[in-house]
Amino acid sequence: METRSLHHCFGGIQGFYQHQSQVIGLPMRFSVYQPPQTHHQRVPVLFFLAGLTCTEETFMIKAGAQRYAAEYGLMLVSMDTSPRQTGIAGESDTWDFGAGAGFYLDATASPWSQYFRMESYITQELRSIILDHFPAQADQVGISGHSMGGHGALALALRHSELFRSVSAFAPICSPMQCPWGQKALGNYLDENRQDWRQHDATALIEDGRRVPDILIDQGLEDQFLTEQLHPHLLENACAMSNQKLTLRYHQHYDHSYYFISSFIGEHLKYHRNALM
Repeated sequence: METRSLHHCFGGIQGFYQHQSQVIGLPMRFSVYQPPQTHHQRVPVLFFLAGLTCTEETFMIKAGAQRYAAEYGLMLVSMDTSPRQTGIAGESDTWDFGAGAGFYLDATASPWSQYFRMESYITQELRSIILDHFPAQADQVGISGHSMGGHGALALALRHSELFRSVSAFAPICSPMQCPWGQKALGNYLDENRQDWRQHDATALIEDGRRVPDILIDQGLEDQFLTEQLHPHLLENACAMSNQKLTLRYHQHYDHSYYFISSFIGEHLKYHRNALM
């Protein structure tokens, strides 16, 4: 593991790292904020999955989360949103698929299946790195995310409820099977078998019986992607029909940006702190 840079921040340390991933087969980058409490104890950890086009730096730079993480004693982990420079033809042709758009799943269709294995990377390799090399509590791990990463957080929490004790999301894609971004990703990463798609769709996972203790979602009503891409009503309906506990908060005037995330990130970190500790 290579340390790319370290920065003191709110009494803790913000670090950026790179390693040769055995799961992906290429170098991967991730970032970790260690709050001041890690000087003398292990702490709960929150994985944050960023959205389309983002990197391991985006959340750490833009969300303003370190201030609250330092107060609540939470370690923060973020990672790149896909493998990079895979050599696959067309990987960078569009902004919403391929590089920067891994959708936090393991591709099964060629040629993407060779490198695009973000679900296994997060739940197996990166999780092990964090627990082995940083003072994180193995039984106090939560997950959150934004947009594509918001859906990733919901899907991974539902698919791996034994690993993640808390989950929240900002403006998540709620049913990729039913929106253009998701249909493009699932159709290319998983081929056209829509039954396979259901295993990577948060709304479908809830309809099919997957459960987590609680879900917190914040959604801006001025979000430019709300109507065409996000469809929170589909997840809300599935939760209501399935008795899945959900807090879905709508906010007037807020859009899809990190200005929105930074406005409510403190409440999300407090939510995870209370659920994990």
